[in-house]
Amino acid sequence: MTLLGLHWSTPNVLFLLPLIILPWLNRKSDKTVVWIDFVPIDSLSKVIGRLLKLLASTAIAGLVLALAGPYVPEKKVERVAEGAEIVMVLDRSRSMDGPFAVKERAQLVNYDKENNKRRIATNYLKEFVKKRPNDRFGFIFFSANSADILPMTYNKEAILATINANALGRGLSDTNMVDALITSAKMFEGKTYRGSRIVLLVSDGGQGMNDEEKLQISTLYRQLNITIYWIYMRSIHGMTLEEKEDENSHWKGKPERELHTFFKSINQPYQVFEAEELKDFSEAIDEIDRQQYQTLIVEETLPRELKDKPFYWVAMIAMLFLMLAQFYTAWGVKETLR
Repeated sequence: MTLLGLHWSTPNVLFLLPLIILPWLNRKSDKTVVWIDFVPIDSLSKVIGRLLKLLASTAIAGLVLALAGPYVPEKKVERVAEGAEIVMVLDRSRSMDGPFAVKERAQLVNYDKENNKRRIATNYLKEFVKKRPNDRFGFIFFSANSADILPMTYNKEAILATINANALGRGLSDTNMVDALITSAKMFEGKTYRGSRIVLLVSDGGQGMNDEEKLQISTLYRQLNITIYWIYMRSIHGMTLEEKEDENSHWKGKPERELHTFFKSINQPYQVFEAEELKDFSEAIDEIDRQQYQTLIVEETLPRELKDKPFYWVAMIAMLFLMLAQFYTAWGVKETLR
């Protein structure tokens, strides 16, 4: 129900509004006087009397309207800001439970399980989210299959809680990155294009693809205009995604390199960050943060807003004047009786 441009949480209370006529109901006050000239005509008193009745009606109306629970309903508004729409895709495979920034086997003896790759990625991603107030985030993790845990949202508390939950438990055995890449792209499908769209992949491995899978992924990413960032957490110390002439022959044909080559071939913006220590991961996050401040149409949800206070104020002010009028009347009668 709408009234005065407002919605009402308990509209039945509005049926009490006719009570505003109570101050105007005449009470029988006829008096017999000996001579009519004893009763002078007092226009000011009549005006003041009507004004007091009007104040009483206003007080009643204000209280009734306030008790009816007026509010402005929740609504969505758009504003222009700087940022991006980002789907974070995090590897949940068992290899992500392994050590990060460990270059020598001897160090594995003192390896702290609390600082594995997945936990480190979780901590940096949370910091990334916290310093980007206008971004819209989605979250996917993948192992044998991908799971779109959180659809695109501006709710920072929700995305932080989701990222944090990903650090719990142990990783799974298999990796299906193809499904993860397709699922992350489809998060943008059918949505209004608001600005920069990003898939941020965090993984320590890659996956080979057949021609059909490559075609499906490249078509989706081009049609939806998605930029790809890949933070590659190295599992093999010394191996780079770009081949070198004097490198170990065992590194050739690795799935990570196949994936890197494929990303470069789809004619969409793509950047890879190869991280083998904490500093590398930190610099990658900072660089992505620096690059992705483009004009973005941000959709905000304004919460339901109560509007009862103005009516309470009107009622209180009206009753204050009525109270002052009563005090003045009592004082006048007291002075007359002296």
